[in-house]
Amino acid sequence: MNSRLNSRPTNDLGWMLDDVLLVPGARHAILLSADGLLRAHSAGIGRDEADRQAAALAGLQSISRSTAGFCGPEPTPWRQTLIEFVGGYVFLVAAGPGAYLAVSAGEDVDMEAVSYRMQKLVDRLGKELSAPPRQGPPQQAAAARAVPPASGSRESAPQPPVSPSDLGALR
Repeated sequence: MNSRLNSRPTNDLGWMLDDVLLVPGARHAILLSADGLLRAHSAGIGRDEADRQAAALAGLQSISRSTAGFCGPEPTPWRQTLIEFVGGYVFLVAAGPGAYLAVSAGEDVDMEAVSYRMQKLVDRLGKELSAPPRQGPPQQAAAARAVPPASGSRESAPQPPVSPSDLGALR
């Protein structure tokens, strides 16, 4: 069976990730989904390594979110994670609903410049970076929209919203 769902995804957005690497010292960029699937990678990292890192980074993001209570009594939303190694850094930021952008960099990198470029990239890609909810086959969704409710059915046409003046009349 030759379906798109079973094939390896293309790297259509990879060229856009290379923009982050214009900062001297930035090495690789990966775009991943919340469940650890690789969505795109920069030119300098191989597909297999990018796949492995995407899975690991999704786990890292999940762990980071679970420590939100450590910031204070009120839970706060996760925005980014920064990891420092002897030889450099890994930056991980939210890139839309269900999507994350990760960049690795050397120890002499301008961290502010990397963060700025990452946020600009997230802004620029907008909808491309969000992972929409998975749906069934398109034929089923189209058929469901095209079939009107049978006469005598309990389903009815959508009703207009109720205004506050309508509520007063019901009292």
